[in-house]
Amino acid sequence: MRPLLSLAVALLVAATSVADEPKLKALLVDGQNNHNWKATTPLLKKCLEDCGRFTVEVATSPEKGTAGFRPKFADFGVVVLNYNGEEWPAETKADFLAFVRGGGGVVVVHAADNAFAKWPEYNELIGVGGWGGRTEKDGPYLRQRDGKVFRDESAGRGGSHGKQHEFVLEHTDPEHPITKGLPASWKHTQDELYDRLRGPAKNLTVLAFAQSDKATGGSGEKEPMLMVIDYGKGRVFHTTLGHDVKSIACVGFQTTLQRGSEWAATGKVTLPVPKAFPTADKSLAAE
Repeated sequence: MRPLLSLAVALLVAATSVADEPKLKALLVDGQNNHNWKATTPLLKKCLEDCGRFTVEVATSPEKGTAGFRPKFADFGVVVLNYNGEEWPAETKADFLAFVRGGGGVVVVHAADNAFAKWPEYNELIGVGGWGGRTEKDGPYLRQRDGKVFRDESAGRGGSHGKQHEFVLEHTDPEHPITKGLPASWKHTQDELYDRLRGPAKNLTVLAFAQSDKATGGSGEKEPMLMVIDYGKGRVFHTTLGHDVKSIACVGFQTTLQRGSEWAATGKVTLPVPKAFPTADKSLAAE
């Protein structure tokens, strides 16, 4: 009976480990976006709070201009960006970079990788991004070919997507804390599948790719969907997923957002993988 008792104890420890951890302070930044941030921010906030690991505050920029917008990044463990708008004031940009270089965590959600195309440090921080005039001058495309990450230096625009649809993510690093314990592949709910993202791609590891099918208007390549980037002493989790309410409801999106945010803040993941999770053949929306 001792092995069974040991297993029971181990399961009890795993179940209570999250509750025993002090809550992390997250700052969710929104206010300008070509996407419906007023609908998605409450869901992102709820997702992080519901896992029991975070307290979340929201910093909303003015609808036009950014004068006077200066969140206290240093008061938080992780900054979650749901922002794609005008450039921040110089002092705000300096505060943000100091926060990350000093060890702060950042999570880049979907269109936040469209933002600040002319800000070199931001482009390095997010690894790759799209739109905003990005081209080959900003860095390569990242694709998966023959099972390896390929840096495609060919000329072309940065940022595109085809029709919204469900698609399968394939993990490439099963031992990373964010992806450890997740299925090797899983189907995401309907979303925009970003393709042709490009940038410096320094200190970047791709955690998951997805096939961007030409039949849906995609590139025909396996494109990066989930990434991590080291920037100074800080850690960045970049998810291209999360276009709207429907895509944010995906259990796979929510799980990787929660675990990616914890990793960005601390460098480790204590949050468990839920028993109910998408499979390679079937997506799953949270109830």
